[in-house]
Amino acid sequence: MSRPGSGGDGVGLYSRDARGRRNVWLLIAGCLSTVAALLHLMVIAGGPEWYRFFGAGEAMATLAARGSLKPALATLAIATVLFVWAAYAFSGAGLVRRLPLMRTALLLITAVYLLRGLALFPTLAFKPKLVDSFTVWSSLIVLVYGITYAIGTWRAWPALGRRRR
Repeated sequence: MSRPGSGGDGVGLYSRDARGRRNVWLLIAGCLSTVAALLHLMVIAGGPEWYRFFGAGEAMATLAARGSLKPALATLAIATVLFVWAAYAFSGAGLVRRLPLMRTALLLITAVYLLRGLALFPTLAFKPKLVDSFTVWSSLIVLVYGITYAIGTWRAWPALGRRRR
């Protein structure tokens, strides 16, 4: 029988680095993605004004005001993806069982967040009229998410390559 968190149960194997420290970066990354997913669900519940406030655009807000399911379904799909991304961060941190394609998934999640955040800079340079305060703030927030995932993934990388026996 193995100790809890020792890896024998499939949980906790990836939660500590070579020095025995927890991967706080992936824990934070998972929490950030969870908050983003919950916020998306709150936008659905909040209705058209929430779609407007959180930058979904007037078309989405208008569709929501008309009772269309399209905005809710699109926002629910985004929330679902964000919950899955949180699960991968928590798995990489050892809070839940190892998920398939851990390294690949964490790299792709990191890349999406970083590219979305960094997209602000070429947009500012080449199409500054498209940039409003929501674009700036959301890009900077998402960039922080990407940096958090990047550091967490980098620190967990050696452990993420190990297979359970």
